[in-house]
Amino acid sequence: MAEETAAWLIDNADLWPRQGRVLDVACGRGRNALALARSGLQVRAIDRNPEAIAALREAAESTAIQIDAEVVDLETDPPPGLGQSIYDAVVVVNYLHRPLLPALHAAVKPGGRIFYETFTRQQAQRGHPRNPAFLLEAGELERLMAPFRILRSREGDIDGCFRAAIVAERR
Repeated sequence: MAEETAAWLIDNADLWPRQGRVLDVACGRGRNALALARSGLQVRAIDRNPEAIAALREAAESTAIQIDAEVVDLETDPPPGLGQSIYDAVVVVNYLHRPLLPALHAAVKPGGRIFYETFTRQQAQRGHPRNPAFLLEAGELERLMAPFRILRSREGDIDGCFRAAIVAERR
């Protein structure tokens, strides 16, 4: 059974672009990429796991959905360039690699948005992930989005996990 689209993304669907290009970062098997593509957006989905990308390509093909799915190692040094002012939206769920943030910011068009949700340090008390490199400090996500304008955010115990989430718009 396929995973459901991230609740944060669904809850903020009114802020999705009505048309244009979206980048789904660390997309896994593509649960969010598929939902975005079904809404009529042009989706590029990237992940370092070749098996996940293969599964996404198969799911897209079997449902006649067009998605550009690509294997990309996001944790190279320096992080890969994702382009300048290309995307109307960037989506990141359950992934954190702080050095990648400048590339994500640069990839968003002026007026475009970043939809970001991942775990906070408190999550380590409940289970995975536990590595502090993959967990946000309190209030950190808003700081990482500067100078973008925060449209919506939440942080805390959400559906049994400690998370921070944000929708931020490039000025």
